[in-house]
Amino acid sequence: MSRQRSDEIIQNSEFVTIGELVRLTGIRYSTIKYYTEEGFIPYEQEDTRLTRRYDREKTIKILYKIKHLREEGLTINQIKNIL
Repeated sequence: MSRQRSDEIIQNSEFVTIGELVRLTGIRYSTIKYYTEEGFIPYEQEDTRLTRRYDREKTIKILYKIKHLREEGLTINQIKNIL
């Protein structure tokens, strides 16, 4: 098991893990995973066994946009069309 990076390092990193996104946004792991699997959030993965890496700034913007649209009552399909 790897050691967690500090909040300062995460805030200054170009790429973060899904667990780090949870820490940064407060959005549940399962929710971020679902949005990833639905294709809302792009990621990089060098090998199938390696951790997915997300562009920190871009992904946080997408997550907050999805959250805002969900709060407005839009469905997943409507959000997919917007994104």
